[in-house]
Amino acid sequence: MELNVIEMWAGMSNLVRLVVIVLTAQALGCIYVVIDRLILLFTAYRQGRKFARNAGPVLARGDYAGALRIAREHPDSHLATFIVTGVETFVEQRRRGADEGKAAYLADRALERESEQLSHSLNRGMNILASTGSTAPFIGLLGTVLGILNAFKLVGQQGSGGMGTIGVAIAEALIVTGYGLMVAIPSVLLFNWLSARLTTYEQGLNRARAELVDRLEGGHGADAEEAEIEDELEPVPSGA
Repeated sequence: MELNVIEMWAGMSNLVRLVVIVLTAQALGCIYVVIDRLILLFTAYRQGRKFARNAGPVLARGDYAGALRIAREHPDSHLATFIVTGVETFVEQRRRGADEGKAAYLADRALERESEQLSHSLNRGMNILASTGSTAPFIGLLGTVLGILNAFKLVGQQGSGGMGTIGVAIAEALIVTGYGLMVAIPSVLLFNWLSARLTTYEQGLNRARAELVDRLEGGHGADAEEAEIEDELEPVPSGA
């Protein structure tokens, strides 16, 4: 018995067709999420390495004003965003009279909030992969149950219970479960792989955040350096 896609689709009931459409929509959604997250990770790694090469030596010698200028030249780098948030918060708190310890603590809090927002952004769409991996087999099974019911309906209409009557319909019904598994298994594997990559990336950013806060707490920025950064942060006078 040979079945092609057109024959299977023609033999399905409307409810089973709806199940196939739902599974297809889930598969397409997963493909979109995977491509989108891969592009994001590739761009983030590339921008992060580029910024680190330029800003690493500057930060190593405690030149926060220089690092701030370089960070603003890399708006698409998450690491640069962390540097801008941390340094600006630290200098602003120092300007308000806070000591280095408190200013560094408040900078760390600001970076923590930035990290939470970034984590939410990085994991956008991952719930689609997780939901597809957990629900697609059951949706496929539902299609199989509906297909078997349709097969028995054919038996009742034709008044015969031979395999020649219901064999094709049952085969079509079972294929829906297979389709559900074909959608679910790659979704679970890709979810686990992408989650690991995103977690590794976030951990790298958190290490950079901790190193920055340690430097700020250690007083690597002298008063003259902070004054230079404050000049960078001064707003442009109105009417200029």
